[in-house]
Parts: sequence; C-alpha cells; structure tokens
Amino acid sequence: MPSAAGLEKRARKQKYREQLLENFNTHKAVLIITVDNVGSNQMQQVRIALRGKAIVLMGKNTVMRRAIRDEAENNPNLAAILPSIQGNMGFVFTNHDLLEVRDIISANTVPAAARGGQIAPLDVFVPAGPTGLDPGQTNFFQALNIATKIARGTIEILNDVHLIKAGERVTSSAVIMLNKINLRPFSYRIEVINVYEEGSVYAAKFLDMTIAEIGVRFSAGCGTLAALSFAINYPNLTTLPHSIGRAIKVLVALSLATDYGIEEAKEYKELLDNPELLAAKQAAAAAAGGGDGAAAGGDDAAAAAEEEDDEDEEPAGGMDMFGGDDDGEAADY
Repeated sequence: MPSAAGLEKRARKQKYREQLLENFNTHKAVLIITVDNVGSNQMQQVRIALRGKAIVLMGKNTVMRRAIRDEAENNPNLAAILPSIQGNMGFVFTNHDLLEVRDIISANTVPAAARGGQIAPLDVFVPAGPTGLDPGQTNFFQALNIATKIARGTIEILNDVHLIKAGERVTSSAVIMLNKINLRPFSYRIEVINVYEEGSVYAAKFLDMTIAEIGVRFSAGCGTLAALSFAINYPNLTTLPHSIGRAIKVLVALSLATDYGIEEAKEYKELLDNPELLAAKQAAAAAAGGGDGAAAGGDDAAAAAEEEDDEDEEPAGGMDMFGGDDDGEAADY
C-alpha cells in the first residue's frame, strides 16, 4: 500500500496533468519557452505582465511527455510538441495576439554578471579609459596582458580589450576583472523558441515575418516548383500561368503573321503599322522613368515581327497548351 507521501505526490501529478491538458484544450496557441538562468523573481514579473493575456505553466519534462503522449491518442496533433520538450522549458498558453505576448515575455530582461565556467553567450569587450582602480592593482592587468597607464592617480586602460569570446568558457580571471570594474556584460530573459498552433510547431522567429515577406517567399517557392515541373515535363497549377502566357504569345505571333485580328494582338498591330507611334511611346515612357516597360513592349513587337518575317523560311509546328512541340518536347519559358 502506497504511503501518504506517495499518494500526495501522485495526486499532485494528476492535478498537474489535468491542468496541462485543460490549457491545451482551451487555448488556440502555445509558446514553448526556455528559462535558462532565469530567476524566480523574474518569472513572477513575467507572470504578472501576462495576466489576462496568457498563462505560464512549468513542470517536469517527464510528466509533460507522459501526459502529452497519452493525450495524443485522442488528439494526434499534440505529438508534434514532444521533440520540443527538452532542457529547462515550459509552456505559455494564450488566445491573445502571439506577437504581443512574445514581446511582453522578451521585454523582461535582467542584467547579470559573468560566472566562471559558463559558456559566454556573446563577446565581451572592456572599453579603453579610466577604471577607477588604484595603481596598486597594476600587476593584475599586467598578468592579463592589458596595456595600462597611471593617470590622475588611477589605472587607465589604453585600448579596448576583447576579454571574453562568444561560445567559450568564462575564465576566473575574466570574472575578477569584470567585478573590479563593475561590469555586468550578460543579460537573461525567457526565450520563446517555438510556437504550437493548429497542430503545427514552428520556430518563433517566423512571428516577425510580415504578410509581404510571406508573399515573397511563397512566390519564390512557386517559381522553383514551376521550373522543376517544366524540367520534368509535369504540368501543374504552378506551370499553368507560364503555359497560358506562352500560348498567348504564340497566338499574337500567328495573328500578326496571318493578319487575323484578336484583342491581344491589337496593340502590337498598331505599333507595327505606325513606327512613329512606337518611337513616340518609347520616348514618353523614358521621359517618365518607365523606359524599361516601353522597351519590353517594343521587344515583344519586334519579336512578333521577326516571327512574321520567318514564316516563309520555316513553318511553325503545332503546340500543345503547355508550350510543347508536336513531338511532346516541353518548350522553354
């Protein structure tokens, strides 16, 4: 029979499990955070700042994994969180704007002194200038190969000193040095590393992306997919606009060659029939700063005219709707 302490511990775990799963079920998004070197007072300040907007929930990783793994049988989307449960981490549940909640968390930053043996998160430079230390401590600076001079009764550092390099362990000498000049080079805060939303986990850095940036990335992806699809002769939605555009170019060329009028060829027909109009249009566009567009229009008309001149030399072959030849070879776009 379990002891009273064992029963109490089991009850606490069960209560935490219910609280964890309830928050997953009642909040649309979760910020996954790490709290390395963050003190209890700093955590409390963040909780106070998030009141009414989000709930911070910490706990043991093993208990979190077990609860989420069991619940994933009913809600498979939760399994995506499991790889993020490692190290000193926790959850911030919210139905509020994610960017605003992230900014509230990140704003609470506490300066901290360097500690011997820790991995430096950034480079630390000691600036040149007076230190306020008496000349009796010159030997310490000499041991660190730091050039100094005595000015107005105090030690003055002659040049900026790269004391600590990012990614390296902080030495005890560096700690003593920083303490002597009262410099606290590091700062700690709760870091938001990932976001869980609608069954997906993504890096928190994507919260800073604007709609315009997402559009540019999406367009670039569509362009790459279209190029690959053309290369393997596999038509899909990304190749369709290019194929239609090429088909229209062919129709315009045929219209100019056969003098069969279509709406798309009307502008080019007018330019070919009236070279003065073409020259005037190019001059006006160049004066307005739009010379590139006019030149492009002129190039299309010239290309169409060349195609018309070449009709007698080489008959045009049949084309499918994706710009391919009769033998099935895909055309370049």
